[in-house]
Amino acid sequence: MKGIIIAGGTGSRLYPVTKVINKHLLPVYNKPMIFYPIKTLVNAGLKEIIIVSNKDHLDSFKKLLTDNGEFFGINFSFTKQKEAAGIADALASCKKIVKDDKIVVVLGDNIFADDILPALQKFEKQDKGAKIFLKEVVEPQKYGVANIEDDKVTGIEEKPFSPKSNYAVTGLYMYDNMVWDIIAGLQPSIRGELEVTDVNNYYLKKGGLSYEILQKDWFDIDTFNLLLEANLEISKK
Repeated sequence: MKGIIIAGGTGSRLYPVTKVINKHLLPVYNKPMIFYPIKTLVNAGLKEIIIVSNKDHLDSFKKLLTDNGEFFGINFSFTKQKEAAGIADALASCKKIVKDDKIVVVLGDNIFADDILPALQKFEKQDKGAKIFLKEVVEPQKYGVANIEDDKVTGIEEKPFSPKSNYAVTGLYMYDNMVWDIIAGLQPSIRGELEVTDVNNYYLKKGGLSYEILQKDWFDIDTFNLLLEANLEISKK
């Protein structure tokens, strides 16, 4: 199984800080932001991680991580997303490297305190399909929201006006190799992007979507307030 960290995008909500620096290289307490999702994957036993970023910043990740591969005990690969066209589009750039392996995908601006190894072990035993990770939040309308009935996900809505649950879909996903065919068949959303929610809903319709509910801290850092909150909380650990 291979890990993928998506560290693209423009980080527009963190301008002007991100005008020349990729958001995922900003410090969260005493480490670059991307070190946290790397550690999540390393703690789950993964030895191969692919970093996806844009052409302007990919060399910065190579410079940071090439010397740290031995420190983390893993092998890094790097691939380029041609334009900011969505998470699923960024994921598609990894197909040639991943081949037929199952994958664990983490968004580079998401920090997780939970140990995902037990969930990964369950997914390895799952014959096919996908797994998503949910977190109960106070303002679910800001996220993709999963509706759960009889211990099954019955629907996922992107930033709904009236959420059917308080369970946000976090930036952590596990997929089998069917994901490449699913992405190839996607149509751009009204934002002009290939949406990961559409990928998850496809698996849902095919009956192959499982889920885990996270119990510990989760940070989805896309504003200055959330960046500050993450810094303050992690500094206490």
